[in-house]
Parts: sequence; structure tokens; C-alpha cells
Amino acid sequence: MNRRDVIRGIALAGALGAPDVASPREPGPASRVERDGLRFWLETSLRRVYPTSPPGDAGSLVMIAARGENLSFQACFRNAKTNSALVRCEVAAPDGWRARVRRVGFVPMQHLDTYVPRDELEGVGFIPGLCPDPLFPEPTAHVGPEANGVFWISLRTPEGTEPGVHEVRVRMTLENEYGYTDFVRPEPWTVELPVRIDVRPLVVQPRRDFPVTNWISADSIWEWHRIAPCGEEFWKLAEAYLRDLVEHGVDVAYTPLFNIRHEILERPAQLLKVRRTEPDRYEFDFSDVRRWVRIAKEVGARRIEWPHFFTPAPTSARHPQRIFERDSEGFGPMLWAPEVAATSDVYRAFLGQFLPAFKEFLEEEDVLDRSLFHCADEPDGDVQMADYRNARALLTELAPWMRVMDAMSDPRFATERLSDMPIPSIATAPAFTAAGCPAWAYFCCGPRDRFLQRLLDTPLSKIRMAGWLFYKLQARGFLHWGYNYWFVFCTSKIGDPFQDASVGAWPGMPYGDAFVVYPGADGPIDSIRWEVFADSLQDYALLQSAGVRPDDPLLASIRDYANFPKTAGWLAEARREVLSRA
Repeated sequence: MNRRDVIRGIALAGALGAPDVASPREPGPASRVERDGLRFWLETSLRRVYPTSPPGDAGSLVMIAARGENLSFQACFRNAKTNSALVRCEVAAPDGWRARVRRVGFVPMQHLDTYVPRDELEGVGFIPGLCPDPLFPEPTAHVGPEANGVFWISLRTPEGTEPGVHEVRVRMTLENEYGYTDFVRPEPWTVELPVRIDVRPLVVQPRRDFPVTNWISADSIWEWHRIAPCGEEFWKLAEAYLRDLVEHGVDVAYTPLFNIRHEILERPAQLLKVRRTEPDRYEFDFSDVRRWVRIAKEVGARRIEWPHFFTPAPTSARHPQRIFERDSEGFGPMLWAPEVAATSDVYRAFLGQFLPAFKEFLEEEDVLDRSLFHCADEPDGDVQMADYRNARALLTELAPWMRVMDAMSDPRFATERLSDMPIPSIATAPAFTAAGCPAWAYFCCGPRDRFLQRLLDTPLSKIRMAGWLFYKLQARGFLHWGYNYWFVFCTSKIGDPFQDASVGAWPGMPYGDAFVVYPGADGPIDSIRWEVFADSLQDYALLQSAGVRPDDPLLASIRDYANFPKTAGWLAEARREVLSRA
């Protein structure tokens, strides 16, 4: 996406439930929890805690939540000792509540991202340096002198929770110290930090009529893990990644039927098996596609998204998609030369055979009416618009049953009915609204400036506003390309997301745009950004469940995707208002 542009206190508001702004925490000695050279505090989920952030003062936390909501906050400690400290974090929650503790990891950022005003950057003074982002599934943190350890705590209130105030206790235990050459092995001791959750009567219902997709990179998975494409190891991981998407509010499963990248890869993300039997005759095997779709449905995906039939920008719709011969043994050559025209005889012949077989497959799997189709990604300008028009006409001729949707920024694509559902950038979405064109929305790499983003240096309260913006501005859905793209950008070389979140392409590719999860041994390692973005989608569901209208005065200060409230305090007050009405 946009590849042509790329070669302290309660006022901080909780991210999973807003802290009680009516009962502010006053910093001071009484609120500090210190013992034997360690200082402990609680932090909301809307403020990053860097390795050298000043310690906070909150020895307790008050949050407000609906029933059935996910909640998040952070438990932190500062090591002022000369030894290193190994601390374990545990949570005691009411019966039936789900609690999860993960250690916040730090990744290097060599620069702040460009073209963002200073007041809309988080991390000034800490970056260049280490940025908190990955959430490792570990309940312990080993921290050296004059540094912070941070845990991300996730809770879920059951739908049947009795309304009222419930207490959760965070237990932080010093398990060991490490001195000059060996363990110190002190007697373990524990401190407890209380969290009060004010659960309101409203039960959050599943989000309706707002599809969300984030494109999964299957080839990133098999290249990072050095495993066979579509082998059994891959399928176990694929299920874990698809489940993670759904658990974070993504209800559309992107399905890599065939590769959509310009780069010619040895092992492209192509689930479709296809064999050329004669110069213009083909056989198709959907077995791997079928397995993917069935996994997606099993983990809760409501819709299935299919790749583009034509090349993306900067040659949008000018050529056929790169499709390779493939069988159970592996990949063969491309079925046509990359420079072949989009509407050439060879591609027309292929589509004439593939599209009927594809439709039959969709009907067999009962996903035809739940499928989202694309023509070509990000066409822009008169030349690409002409190419897109020709490509779209070919699809209409051969598959009149197929409705398409694409990322695009010129309202003419919608007003001339070239797209059944346009997906404009958040920078140009107002032009589609002004033209009377219902549309999804997307962002990618840009726009930056004061626009909504979810980068490593985007303030977490700004990320949390995503669901509120989509709701108020009546977007019909949301698309983002970067779920787990870990390649060095525009190459076939797999990168290291733990070392470079710009995938080798800063400043055009800002830190964090290409992925929101990291590779783990058994599946994805979530990020802080991914958790907060999921929180924002939950807020969308909260607004729906409470019956708040997009034109409600509560949302009047949201003007567009650049002009909107961006503080944790606003979120706290708005959530409190919504939960007080229900």
C-alpha cells in the first residue's frame, strides 16, 4: 500500500477500560511502593514505558468497564540496585475472569519517524533508543541497574459479571538477584498493587457491519521459520496467526490464493496449485486454499478476502498478477512473462478457465456471499485509471457475479462505478464522502502529519482513537496491509523485525507500518500497538452496543482523520459518558 511513496496520572486513561477520572491519583510519597531498592507502580495502557522512563507514582489504579470487555494496563518496576533483579508478575482476579501477563520487550529505533509534528510523537527524549513494543509470553523480567521492567496485563470481564466494583491484585515478586559473578539468591518477597474495576451493566456485543482486514503474509511465516510452504508445520502456525487476527477484532481472513508482490520469489505466497496441460489449458487444485478457508472459518472469521487479479501500484492494473505453476513438489515457472498486458490473450484464456472453477469452489465452501474481491491495488492518475478500467471490464465480462473493492484515492473510481466499494486513504476519504460515495478507509506509511496512524512512535491514545473515528466518520470498513510483513522491503530476503521495524526502508517505510506482530516459536508475538488497536475496535463495538449515533454531540469534536481528540483524558471522559448512559 502506498508503495509509490516508499523505495501521568488518571488523565492518562486506561486502554482497556478508562481509569476513573472522578478519583484522580495524586502523586506523592503515600502512593509510592518501594522495597529494597525496587520501586513498583501501575500504568495505564495508553503510555509507553521506556527502559529509562522516570518511575511513576501510581500504587493503585481504578478502571471502568462494560461487561464482556477486554481490559489492559501495565505493571512496572524500577531497579535502583547495583545488582540485576529478576521479578515475577502474577495477577489475582475474580473467579471466571481471564487474566494474562506478558513481558514488554524493547526493540531498537534508530530514528523518530519523519513528517510528524513533535507534539504528536511519543518517545521524544528516548528515541533514538529502545522502544517498548513486543509482548513476550513470559511472567518474569530480568532488569539491570537503573532500568525498568514492564509487564502488560490483559483481563476479560465475563458477560455475566455482577455490576459493581471488583478488585484485582497484581503481585510482583523479587525472585533473584545477580551480582558481580553469581546469583545473590535473596529470600523472595512480594508486593501487591490493587486495581479496582468498576463494571457497569452494559454488555458489549460483537461489532456489526464494519469489516476489518489486515493482510497476512504467509511467505513471511515460512521464510522466517525456514519451513516448507504448506507443510504441516506451516499449517499449525497459520492457524495461530489467523486466530490471533480474529481475537484482535479482525473479522476478514485475507487468503493468499496467489502472490500479489512485484518481486519474483522462489517460494511465493500462492496456495493455489495450478498446472499447465497445454499451451492455453490449465488444471487447478484448491486443496490448500480449502484448508486455509476452513481454518479461517473455524477460528471465527466472518468474511474471506481474495488477492488482486492484476498488479499493484506503480503499475496498477497494467499486467496480470504473477501466478506460478505449483504442485505438491513445489513451485515452477511463472505462467506468463511479467510484462504481458493485463488483458492479453494468455491471461484472458487463464481467467476464462480459472474464474468458473473458482466460483464453484466458493459455492462448495459456502463463502461466495461472504467473499471480498479485488481488481488492482492503488490505481492513481489518468493512465492507471485507464488500465484499471480495462482490467475491471475483463473481470465484469468473465465474472459478472464478482463485486470488487480496491484502495484508491480518486473519487472518480467510485462516481464512474469502476469500483463497487472504494477504499480511500484517510487523507482523501472526505472527498468520497462529499461525492456521496460510501467507502471503507485505509492508511499505510502515510498520511502522517496529524493523521491517525499506529507506528512505534504514534502516541497510544491516538491509536486508541481509531475505532471512534471509523464510527463517527461512518467508514464502511478498514484495511491495512501490514500484519506480519517481515521481508526487507521489496526484496526476497527475510528481515529481522526485532532489529528493524522499518524493514530496511526508513523513512519512506516508517517504523511499525509493515507489521504489528512478531514471529514466535508457536505463533505470533503481539505488540503494544496491536493490543491498543484491538481496544479501539472494541470501542467501536461499545458505541454500537450503547446505541450511540454517529451524530451524537459526544462525538462532535471528531472532525476528520487528522482533526480529532488525541488525549487519554478525552477517551476516559467519553467512555465514562457512554457507560453511564447504558
